[in-house]
Amino acid sequence: MPLAEGASAPVTSQSSSTTSSAAGATSDSNAQSSTRQPPPETKESIWVRRLVVLSFWLVVLLLGLPVWWKTTAIYRAELPLQDMTDWADDKVCKPVFPLRVAVEASLPLQDAHNLLRTTQHAIDDLNEFSAHHLRLILAESHNSANASQEVVSDGTRVTTDDEDIALAVRLIPVETGTTPRAHLQPYAPTLDVYYTPNQIPTPSSTGSPLASFIAQELHKIFEEEQALLSYLLSTTSTAYSGKTKPKTKTLSAEKTAEIERQFTRALKYASTYHLTFSLFSPTATPSGWEIESVLKHYVSPLLESFSAISNFTVDTQVQLYAEFSPSIHRPEHDESLNAWTLRKEDLSGFINAAEWPLSPSIGTGPTVNFVLYVPGQDQSPLLIKENGGNSWLIPQWGGVVILNPPLQDEGKQASTILTEDALAPAMHAFSNQLLSLLGLPQTPESLPLKLSTLKRVRLASLFFSASSTMGALARLTNALPSIPIPDAVAQSIDSTTKHLQEACNHLHEGRFQGALEHARIAEAEAEKAFFERSMVGQVYFPDEHKVAVYLPLLGPVAVPLLMAGLKEIKSLLKRS
Repeated sequence: MPLAEGASAPVTSQSSSTTSSAAGATSDSNAQSSTRQPPPETKESIWVRRLVVLSFWLVVLLLGLPVWWKTTAIYRAELPLQDMTDWADDKVCKPVFPLRVAVEASLPLQDAHNLLRTTQHAIDDLNEFSAHHLRLILAESHNSANASQEVVSDGTRVTTDDEDIALAVRLIPVETGTTPRAHLQPYAPTLDVYYTPNQIPTPSSTGSPLASFIAQELHKIFEEEQALLSYLLSTTSTAYSGKTKPKTKTLSAEKTAEIERQFTRALKYASTYHLTFSLFSPTATPSGWEIESVLKHYVSPLLESFSAISNFTVDTQVQLYAEFSPSIHRPEHDESLNAWTLRKEDLSGFINAAEWPLSPSIGTGPTVNFVLYVPGQDQSPLLIKENGGNSWLIPQWGGVVILNPPLQDEGKQASTILTEDALAPAMHAFSNQLLSLLGLPQTPESLPLKLSTLKRVRLASLFFSASSTMGALARLTNALPSIPIPDAVAQSIDSTTKHLQEACNHLHEGRFQGALEHARIAEAEAEKAFFERSMVGQVYFPDEHKVAVYLPLLGPVAVPLLMAGLKEIKSLLKRS
């Protein structure tokens, strides 16, 4: 056993030596494998990889970007921006208001020309407003076609329709009474001037009392019109901004404040107004009114006179058990007036808008509300405390009239129907309120002349409004290149410029009715273009919103493409 053990010892040692050698060989093999590099890429594999990366970039650049650009591009119709700016700056047309005054005189032709010449000089000396001037015309005769053959002060014969004559001056010779004197017809655009034959200027005279008198009367008649137009020109941002700005009429502070109140009180011009006459009562009476006959007698003639400026639609309503607004103080009984009174500061809150059916959306145009309130017997008569009145005007909204019913004897039932006679005072008040809301001037005393003045004032405001709107649209288009401009906007702008040019041509010819029609269309088309829905929706869409939309979608795709491209570019630079 020991020998056997001794004999086996060399064998064990040899086995250990063999194991150590094998371990050393394995260790050398691992070291060599750890330092071994991968085989180099073949040129074919390099070009395949580069072609793959390039193909992705070509798809993105040649297909993806064009499709994205086409599908997300904003269509902008071509607009005449320079022309629009020129209209806004009054470089295309400077409005003028030449008023033709026809003079009818039973005089020899030479004497009539001398009178017109001296009167025209006197008018020009009085005129302070170059954009508004009177042009005297000698009317010779009238034919059956409702036209007049006329001779202007320089002898040139012209033909003019009657509607283009602002005023007719009739020279009437008299032998008695104070002369010269004048009388303006209240319901006709006619000024009667009474004179004696010895007041006619001679051919050698440069002036005469009659010519100066006529000039003064004409200046007085159109003085308020000149003030209104001068105010519009001086306050409108588009009015005569160039170096050729005309001389405007100098207005006092009081006159300016009065005109501002008048414009603030009046409604904005519209081609159609909707009038609503409403009867409200806190009780069950009166339950009806003879409104149709009253409107036909009092309101319809007035609306007919405004037909050349605007159209009107009318409706009526009756609302019983209608209390006035609870937010105001209750009426208080005044012993001195023996009446119930409302404070002046409560008049603005008198309308109970929450319960009274006074919808402003009735009709096709702006609604003008006329409210007739009939208080109950327990609060009658109801008056305004400060002035004892029973009506007031709400600027740019309508008017209110309190109709106090007659006191009834005990046991006698109140009338349930308001008759035409009972409604007459209220209709007179409503008519005056309507004139104020429509902006009718206070002077002159002739209603046709007031309407003619209103026509020219409305014409000027529409003309300036359309020009200003086009200028604003041009500035908006330049400032916001991201808003779309559909073809409808371009068509509206073309229509606006066309009608503005027509209005300008009619203005220079003194044809104010035609100018008003074109200016009305131009203003409507300009407003339509400026408030196009597809444009308004993009006005307040900043670029940050676009980044927030595109970044989450394009980020995961763009980063691998950019990194792969940069890697290939770096590899190419390294190999070169």
